[in-house]
Amino acid sequence: MKFPAIALAAAALLAGCTEITVPDQPPAQPGPATATPSRFDANTAARNFVTVVNRVEPVAERECRARLPRANCDFLIIVDDRRGQPANAYQTEDKNGRPVIAFTLALIADARNQDELAFILGHEAAHHIKEHIPRTRESATFGALVLGTLVGVGGGGDAAVEAATRVGAGIGARRFSKEFELEADAVGTIIAKRAGYDPVRGAQYFTRIPDPGDVFLGSHPPNASRIETVRRTAANM
Repeated sequence: MKFPAIALAAAALLAGCTEITVPDQPPAQPGPATATPSRFDANTAARNFVTVVNRVEPVAERECRARLPRANCDFLIIVDDRRGQPANAYQTEDKNGRPVIAFTLALIADARNQDELAFILGHEAAHHIKEHIPRTRESATFGALVLGTLVGVGGGGDAAVEAATRVGAGIGARRFSKEFELEADAVGTIIAKRAGYDPVRGAQYFTRIPDPGDVFLGSHPPNASRIETVRRTAANM
């Protein structure tokens, strides 16, 4: 049977990165004259991003080295400038294992303040610090092997085994995804606050996006749980 190799390939595809996604948002409602503007102009948004990266990156690297002394903590922070990309940030690794954090242009433009950018950057760095990519990959591989084995033992052919390993990898990859997001929120809070930002204010962007709810095998926890995690962590620092 061919399922071990297929399982590993499927797991690698599914565990390539861990994301924090900001879905399309409804138009901002008008507020008082003193309210924070819903959008900055492009130059201000770019300056905010550069300022946040310069302040948060060294803090994230120190936190990484303190928790993972043998890990690669040299974060590469990039802008994903592909056209049409939604507001999103994600953490992945390059071919040499260097941690990479990417922000799309839409997310940089959408941020209401530097605190939001700082919290999101801290969150993505935390995915690397908490080793979520290898942990997700291991879980995906295990799920693929288990389901592939069951189908293979049950007499399934190569096509059925391949389909089962892909399903198993998907289930395995999502097994701990909500827990990982909350872990990243907590460590991201610590990083943002130590960099001089207000993570509670930064986490308010959760109030502007659709709530994923507590869906079985969903990739993200309810927004209220995430905001509470940030508040609790910040209060205990």
